[in-house]
Amino acid sequence: MASRLSQEEENYVRMSLLLTGISPRAARALFDQEFAPSCLDSSLKKEYNKLKDLQNKRVINQSQWNLLFPRFPDLPDSKTFDVTLIITLLRNLTNLSPPHGGFDRLPSDNETTPSSDLARIKYYRNFLAHLDEGKVDSTTFTTAWDNVTNAISRLGGQPMKLECDDLKVKILDQTNQEIMLDIKRSNGEIMELKKSYESLNKSVKGLKRAKKALTKKVKKLKTSQEDTVPWNIRGKY
Repeated sequence: MASRLSQEEENYVRMSLLLTGISPRAARALFDQEFAPSCLDSSLKKEYNKLKDLQNKRVINQSQWNLLFPRFPDLPDSKTFDVTLIITLLRNLTNLSPPHGGFDRLPSDNETTPSSDLARIKYYRNFLAHLDEGKVDSTTFTTAWDNVTNAISRLGGQPMKLECDDLKVKILDQTNQEIMLDIKRSNGEIMELKKSYESLNKSVKGLKRAKKALTKKVKKLKTSQEDTVPWNIRGKY
Protein backbone atom coordinates (compact mmCIF):
# COMPACT_ATOMS: atom_id res chain seq x y z
CA MET A 1 0.00 0.00 0.00
CA ALA A 2 1.43 3.35 -1.00
CA SER A 3 2.29 5.74 1.79
CA ARG A 4 -0.11 8.60 2.42
CA LEU A 5 2.55 10.52 4.29
CA SER A 6 4.48 13.43 2.85
CA GLN A 7 8.12 12.82 1.90
CA GLU A 8 9.35 14.56 5.05
CA GLU A 9 6.96 12.52 7.20
CA GLU A 10 8.05 9.34 5.45
CA ASN A 11 11.67 10.24 6.20
CA TYR A 12 10.70 10.58 9.85
CA VAL A 13 8.98 7.17 9.82
CA ARG A 14 11.99 5.43 8.28
CA MET A 15 14.42 7.08 10.70
CA SER A 16 12.20 6.13 13.62
CA LEU A 17 11.99 2.50 12.51
CA LEU A 18 15.77 2.47 12.02
CA LEU A 19 16.51 3.94 15.44
CA THR A 20 13.91 2.00 17.41
CA GLY A 21 14.07 -1.33 15.58
CA ILE A 22 17.54 -2.00 14.19
CA SER A 23 20.00 0.24 16.06
CA PRO A 24 19.15 -1.17 19.54
CA ARG A 25 20.07 -4.65 18.29
CA ALA A 26 23.37 -3.34 16.93
CA ALA A 27 24.19 -1.72 20.27
CA ARG A 28 23.19 -4.94 22.02
CA ALA A 29 25.57 -6.94 19.82
CA LEU A 30 28.47 -4.89 21.21
CA PHE A 31 27.08 -5.13 24.74
CA ASP A 32 26.86 -8.92 24.57
CA GLN A 33 30.50 -9.05 23.49
CA GLU A 34 31.50 -7.14 26.61
CA PHE A 35 29.01 -8.89 28.92
CA ALA A 36 28.42 -12.52 27.97
CA PRO A 37 24.67 -13.22 28.31
CA SER A 38 25.34 -16.39 30.32
CA CYS A 39 27.31 -14.38 32.89
CA LEU A 40 25.31 -11.14 32.84
CA ASP A 41 23.69 -11.66 36.23
CA SER A 42 27.00 -12.27 38.04
CA SER A 43 28.72 -9.46 36.09
CA LEU A 44 26.14 -6.93 37.23
CA LYS A 45 26.20 -8.14 40.82
CA LYS A 46 29.99 -7.65 40.90
CA GLU A 47 29.40 -4.01 39.92
CA TYR A 48 26.49 -3.50 42.35
CA ASN A 49 28.11 -0.67 44.32
CA LYS A 50 29.07 1.26 41.21
CA LEU A 51 25.60 0.78 39.74
CA LYS A 52 23.97 1.85 43.00
CA ASP A 53 26.06 5.01 42.93
CA LEU A 54 24.84 5.70 39.37
CA GLN A 55 21.27 5.21 40.56
CA ASN A 56 21.81 7.62 43.46
CA LYS A 57 23.13 10.16 40.96
CA ARG A 58 19.99 9.54 38.84
CA VAL A 59 22.04 8.31 35.90
CA ILE A 60 20.07 5.07 36.20
CA ASN A 61 16.34 5.40 36.91
CA GLN A 62 14.14 3.00 38.86
CA SER A 63 12.69 1.20 35.85
CA GLN A 64 16.20 0.58 34.49
CA TRP A 65 17.32 -0.61 37.93
CA ASN A 66 14.50 -3.14 37.95
CA LEU A 67 15.79 -4.52 34.65
CA LEU A 68 19.32 -4.85 36.03
CA PHE A 69 18.21 -6.51 39.25
CA PRO A 70 14.80 -8.13 38.66
CA ARG A 71 12.97 -10.00 41.39
CA PHE A 72 13.87 -13.64 41.95
CA PRO A 73 13.68 -15.96 40.05
CA ASP A 74 14.00 -13.66 37.03
CA LEU A 75 17.45 -12.85 35.64
CA PRO A 76 18.63 -9.74 33.77
CA ASP A 77 18.47 -10.00 29.98
CA SER A 78 20.12 -7.51 27.63
CA LYS A 79 17.16 -7.90 25.25
CA THR A 80 15.15 -5.82 27.72
CA PHE A 81 17.74 -3.02 27.86
CA ASP A 82 17.19 0.10 25.77
CA VAL A 83 20.01 1.96 24.01
CA THR A 84 20.33 4.51 26.82
CA LEU A 85 20.89 1.83 29.46
CA ILE A 86 23.27 -0.12 27.21
CA ILE A 87 25.40 2.97 26.63
CA THR A 88 25.34 3.84 30.34
CA LEU A 89 26.63 0.38 31.26
CA LEU A 90 29.29 0.29 28.53
CA ARG A 91 30.65 3.73 29.34
CA ASN A 92 30.78 3.12 33.11
CA LEU A 93 31.63 -0.56 33.46
CA THR A 94 34.02 -1.28 30.56
CA ASN A 95 37.36 -0.04 29.30
CA LEU A 96 35.96 1.23 25.99
CA SER A 97 37.66 4.49 25.06
CA PRO A 98 35.07 7.27 24.81
CA PRO A 99 34.76 9.35 21.62
CA HIS A 100 36.93 12.47 21.50
CA GLY A 101 33.92 14.68 22.17
CA GLY A 102 32.29 12.34 24.68
CA PHE A 103 29.13 10.26 24.33
CA ASP A 104 26.80 13.26 24.20
CA ARG A 105 28.07 14.80 20.95
CA LEU A 106 28.09 13.65 17.33
CA PRO A 107 31.55 12.18 16.57
CA SER A 108 33.53 13.28 13.55
CA ASP A 109 33.39 11.17 10.39
CA ASN A 110 36.91 9.79 10.88
CA GLU A 111 36.01 8.25 14.26
CA THR A 112 34.85 4.68 13.70
CA THR A 113 35.39 3.08 17.11
CA PRO A 114 32.56 1.14 18.77
CA SER A 115 32.06 3.90 21.34
CA SER A 116 31.81 6.58 18.64
CA ASP A 117 29.20 4.47 16.82
CA LEU A 118 27.19 4.23 20.04
CA ALA A 119 27.43 8.00 20.37
CA ARG A 120 26.11 8.41 16.79
CA ILE A 121 23.08 6.26 17.54
CA LYS A 122 22.46 8.12 20.81
CA TYR A 123 22.79 11.50 19.09
CA TYR A 124 20.26 10.78 16.36
CA ARG A 125 17.82 9.14 18.79
CA ASN A 126 17.85 12.36 20.81
CA PHE A 127 17.59 14.41 17.62
CA LEU A 128 14.49 12.51 16.52
CA ALA A 129 12.90 12.65 19.97
CA HIS A 130 13.03 16.44 19.95
CA LEU A 131 11.32 16.89 16.59
CA ASP A 132 7.92 18.40 17.35
CA GLU A 133 6.39 18.09 13.86
CA GLY A 134 7.49 14.55 13.03
CA LYS A 135 9.23 15.57 9.81
CA VAL A 136 12.78 15.20 8.52
CA ASP A 137 13.91 17.07 5.41
CA SER A 138 15.65 15.03 2.71
CA THR A 139 19.12 16.55 3.19
CA THR A 140 19.12 15.86 6.92
CA PHE A 141 17.66 12.42 6.30
CA THR A 142 20.42 11.40 3.88
CA THR A 143 23.20 12.50 6.26
CA ALA A 144 21.58 10.95 9.32
CA TRP A 145 20.74 7.71 7.53
CA ASP A 146 24.31 7.22 6.30
CA ASN A 147 25.77 7.99 9.73
CA VAL A 148 23.46 5.62 11.58
CA THR A 149 23.54 2.75 9.07
CA ASN A 150 27.34 2.83 8.90
CA ALA A 151 27.43 2.68 12.70
CA ILE A 152 24.96 -0.22 12.70
CA SER A 153 27.01 -2.06 10.08
CA ARG A 154 30.20 -1.78 12.12
CA LEU A 155 28.50 -2.83 15.35
CA GLY A 156 26.12 -5.49 14.06
CA GLY A 157 27.71 -6.77 10.87
CA GLN A 158 26.61 -7.10 7.25
CA PRO A 159 23.19 -8.72 7.92
CA MET A 160 22.03 -5.63 9.83
CA LYS A 161 23.41 -3.39 7.07
CA LEU A 162 21.22 -5.26 4.60
CA GLU A 163 18.21 -4.70 6.87
CA CYS A 164 18.96 -0.97 6.82
CA ASP A 165 19.21 -0.94 3.02
CA ASP A 166 15.89 -2.74 2.75
CA LEU A 167 14.17 -0.39 5.20
CA LYS A 168 15.32 2.64 3.23
CA VAL A 169 13.50 1.63 0.04
CA LYS A 170 10.65 -0.65 1.06
CA ILE A 171 7.08 0.55 0.71
CA LEU A 172 5.65 1.50 4.08
CA ASP A 173 2.39 -0.28 4.79
CA GLN A 174 -0.54 1.06 6.77
CA THR A 175 0.74 -0.58 9.96
CA ASN A 176 4.00 1.36 9.80
CA GLN A 177 2.14 4.61 9.21
CA GLU A 178 -0.32 4.09 12.04
CA ILE A 179 2.42 3.14 14.48
CA MET A 180 4.49 6.19 13.65
CA LEU A 181 1.51 8.54 13.69
CA ASP A 182 0.74 7.20 17.17
CA ILE A 183 4.36 7.89 18.14
CA LYS A 184 4.04 11.46 16.82
CA ARG A 185 0.90 11.99 18.87
CA SER A 186 2.56 10.46 21.93
CA ASN A 187 5.60 12.70 21.51
CA GLY A 188 3.30 15.70 21.40
CA GLU A 189 1.56 14.59 24.58
CA ILE A 190 4.90 13.99 26.28
CA MET A 191 6.10 17.50 25.38
CA GLU A 192 2.88 18.98 26.77
CA LEU A 193 3.25 16.97 29.97
CA LYS A 194 6.86 18.10 30.26
CA LYS A 195 5.83 21.75 29.88
CA SER A 196 3.09 21.30 32.48
CA TYR A 197 5.55 19.66 34.87
CA GLU A 198 8.09 22.46 34.43
CA SER A 199 5.39 25.06 35.00
CA LEU A 200 4.18 23.24 38.11
CA ASN A 201 7.74 22.88 39.36
CA LYS A 202 8.30 26.63 39.02
CA SER A 203 5.08 27.29 40.91
CA VAL A 204 6.12 24.95 43.72
CA LYS A 205 9.52 26.63 43.98
CA GLY A 206 7.80 30.02 44.10
CA LEU A 207 5.53 28.85 46.91
CA LYS A 208 8.52 27.50 48.83
CA ARG A 209 10.30 30.87 48.55
CA ALA A 210 7.16 32.69 49.65
CA LYS A 211 6.73 30.31 52.59
CA LYS A 212 10.35 30.81 53.63
CA ALA A 213 9.98 34.60 53.51
CA LEU A 214 6.73 34.44 55.45
CA THR A 215 8.31 32.19 58.09
CA LYS A 216 11.09 34.75 58.60
CA LYS A 217 8.55 37.54 58.98
CA VAL A 218 6.49 35.54 61.48
CA LYS A 219 9.60 34.67 63.48
CA LYS A 220 10.66 38.30 63.49
CA LEU A 221 7.21 39.43 64.56
CA LYS A 222 7.09 36.82 67.33
CA THR A 223 10.49 37.98 68.62
CA SER A 224 9.38 41.61 68.64
CA GLN A 225 6.23 40.69 70.58
CA GLU A 226 8.26 38.85 73.23
CA ASP A 227 10.71 41.74 73.61
CA THR A 228 9.67 44.66 75.77
CA VAL A 229 11.69 46.98 73.51
CA PRO A 230 10.39 47.06 69.89
CA TRP A 231 12.96 45.71 67.39
CA ASN A 232 13.05 48.92 65.35
CA ILE A 233 13.90 50.99 68.41
CA ARG A 234 16.37 48.40 69.75
CA GLY A 235 18.20 48.64 66.44
CA LYS A 236 18.99 52.30 67.07
CA TYR A 237 20.85 51.42 70.24
